[in-house]
Amino acid sequence: MTTAARLAGLMAQIDSMKAVRPLGRVTDVKSGVIRVGGLGHVARIGDAIRISRRDQPPLLGEVVQLQDGVTVVLPEGMPDGVALQDRVTVEANATLAPDNSWIGRVIDPSGNPLDGRPLLRGAMVRELRALPPAAATRKPLGDRLSTGMAITNTFLPIVKGQRIGLFAGSGVGKSSLLGHLASHMQADVVVVGLIGERGRELRHFLDKVLGPEGKKRAVVVAATSDQSPLLRRRCGWTAMAVAEHFRDQGQSVLLLADSITRFAEAHREVAVAAGEAPVLRGYPPSTAHQIMSLCERAGPGGPKHGDITAVFSVLVAGSDMEEPIADILRGVLDGHIVLDREIAERGRYPAIDVLRSVSRSLPAAASADENEILAQARSALAVYDQNAMMIRAGLYTQGSDPEVDRAINLWPELEGFLARLDPQDCEASFQKLSLLLRRGGMTPSAMPPKNKIAQ
Repeated sequence: MTTAARLAGLMAQIDSMKAVRPLGRVTDVKSGVIRVGGLGHVARIGDAIRISRRDQPPLLGEVVQLQDGVTVVLPEGMPDGVALQDRVTVEANATLAPDNSWIGRVIDPSGNPLDGRPLLRGAMVRELRALPPAAATRKPLGDRLSTGMAITNTFLPIVKGQRIGLFAGSGVGKSSLLGHLASHMQADVVVVGLIGERGRELRHFLDKVLGPEGKKRAVVVAATSDQSPLLRRRCGWTAMAVAEHFRDQGQSVLLLADSITRFAEAHREVAVAAGEAPVLRGYPPSTAHQIMSLCERAGPGGPKHGDITAVFSVLVAGSDMEEPIADILRGVLDGHIVLDREIAERGRYPAIDVLRSVSRSLPAAASADENEILAQARSALAVYDQNAMMIRAGLYTQGSDPEVDRAINLWPELEGFLARLDPQDCEASFQKLSLLLRRGGMTPSAMPPKNKIAQ
């Protein structure tokens, strides 16, 4: 990094400092929130608050409610040690100043380093809750991206600027799949938001799942499960703000947010503390807006900007795709990938259920020939799935139905193809799928000649 860039970041940090700050006093501590007097004329919803405790480090918080001259603050930690008349100051609204030097670093939701090394502040300050690009000026979805996996190169393609939901229960390979995309998917920069992750899992994700190669082009934003709901919710906003920093430089950004479920749960805690009623199966009405506002910031940028290709993971208990968070996300994203526990239990990874998953980049993301290949392969998978119970029970007689016979013959090879890690581009993956279908006796007219298929 140049000296000029370092100096610009330092000057921006100095400019953000204030010589005079309004002062308030703690008047009440009750039900997990702190009420403050004397700041009613300056405090705004979302402002950061610093509470000076006697003989203890200051306690940070956020303004969540304003009541007749009383400022209601939700603290970032337990209010232990807070006393009446403790001094309270308004710091600033939640902002972030990302910098290109953050690539390869691990930060917290406030933009502080978590890897023990100094972190340079950027010259440009960004709002954590920024607006998405103007809808009328956004570019269309871009080119198809190679993902390093045959299944997402063919059946479920991802294009530049697409927003995909990854729906999974616990223990079915969600983190491994996200780590593979972070290391192998086409992108200039990868931003990973670990929202409410277990502390032990953070180190495991960095060292084992992401690995040294993945970390070289990634910015990891992490808020562990023991931290306050304010920080866990802010983690999603911070990850998006970092992604927007690189997008506005014209770069192609891959954003991996794990998980939106924990983002929504953190928002629920904050909203209930602010007085909002939990009416949507335990979630407040503002949950849908918060999720949609976050997701809309991803996607293609303006004419002079890059794009944010986003994968938002969702924890679905018991594969319940109708629970509120999953239902909200399915309506705003450009496709969804469903991980199935039964598939994982039989040893196929990634455990993606092709028949329940959809990429809305199709059919535009594939050629006419490729779409016909996909239609034939999906048809074979659907026929086998419809007759799976009868086949496994030994009740089906070979020769009873030609379609079922072909599906049975293709099934082992299709299963192997869906588990294939494919470092080649999407066209090569389609050629392998086409060859597989030929060997299984399916010869759609659009398949390329044998001499053009990669062996």
